[in-house]
Amino acid sequence: MAKRRIGILTGGGDVPGLNAVIKSVTYRGSENDIEVVGLRRGWEALTHVNLEDPASRSHYIIPLNRDNTRTIDRSGGTVLHSSRTNPSKMKKLPDHLVSNDFPASLSTKGGIATRTWDVTAQVLANLSGLGIEHLIAIGGDDTLSYAAKLNDLGVKIIAIPKTMDNDVRNTEYCIGFSTAITRASDAIQRQRTTVGSHERIGIFRVFGRDAGFTALYTAYATSIRCVIPEYKVDLDKLIQLLVEEKRANPSNYSLVVLSEGAAWEGYEVQEYGEPDAYGHRKKASVAESFADEIKRRAGEETITSDLTYDLRSGNPDFMDKLVALTFGNMAYDAILEGKTGLMSALVEGRYDLVPIPDAKLGPRKLDVANTYNTERYRPIYGNKRGLPIFLNRAS
Repeated sequence: MAKRRIGILTGGGDVPGLNAVIKSVTYRGSENDIEVVGLRRGWEALTHVNLEDPASRSHYIIPLNRDNTRTIDRSGGTVLHSSRTNPSKMKKLPDHLVSNDFPASLSTKGGIATRTWDVTAQVLANLSGLGIEHLIAIGGDDTLSYAAKLNDLGVKIIAIPKTMDNDVRNTEYCIGFSTAITRASDAIQRQRTTVGSHERIGIFRVFGRDAGFTALYTAYATSIRCVIPEYKVDLDKLIQLLVEEKRANPSNYSLVVLSEGAAWEGYEVQEYGEPDAYGHRKKASVAESFADEIKRRAGEETITSDLTYDLRSGNPDFMDKLVALTFGNMAYDAILEGKTGLMSALVEGRYDLVPIPDAKLGPRKLDVANTYNTERYRPIYGNKRGLPIFLNRAS
């Protein structure tokens, strides 16, 4: 009799803690005589693998066991690697699928027509061919949006939220968030010495395309100002506050942290490059644009630091390892119970299983009225009694 088989994949950007999930599921599987297979490069494994080709199969499919996962939780990143693959909108088909008749769509943006294919039928065929009865998908909004689609099509699937942006709906916490804040806070505290030595305004850019959780919580922990995507600040007022703070500081410096999607009145975030599989283009550095405005309007010198990728690199801190291990064990328990369409989550500060978020709702946003002081461009520090540990509720 064939063993029961679970598949696990990581999609989108890497964050510290992913390997802890992979290990916890693998170890639990060994205790129940359940096979766990890793799918390399996220959804790409299920769109590109050629099950008739041993080389392709070994490239994308990795049997996981105690021996090859024993030490993986000691480092960051993901041993399964990752990609931004959207099986619903493939711009290029793998060579062995080019003759297949997949549903195609044609979209036009900026006068450029783009043809894409929906290869979901192949994903379903590959899951069946691999004998995967249950799938664990670890990712952010984009990865989990396709997980929700598979669930609607009858695939048994459990999701785990990960993104240092912390903007997945239905949970108060995503794997990677704590380490990102820890790293950002450490970097800013270290750079105080340099910014102060040169008597400048320090500008720090962090990730946060649509939501300002990373910038706001970094500002909260370091007692500096921040600019978030959910609220467009008055540029002259912000510069005035920073200049006043600089002059009042014995070391003659001030600091501010900006989300990558932050903006001010009259400024639109600039994007460049080709859109990825989910339609996202890279954002030009708002920190550099802000530095130019400070120089032009106030004549002040600045130091800009892009902290983005450094925040997602390296080992997880205690919080991310704790949550990752727990989310992985919750997902495994849900599989043993035959559940599907659910996501490991923190709700009201407690671990729970919730529905995989509806992709049409988009990313979760900050509650500006209760978290952001729109007069001082700082976090709101008061009135926290009764809130869950991460100071925000799932939405």
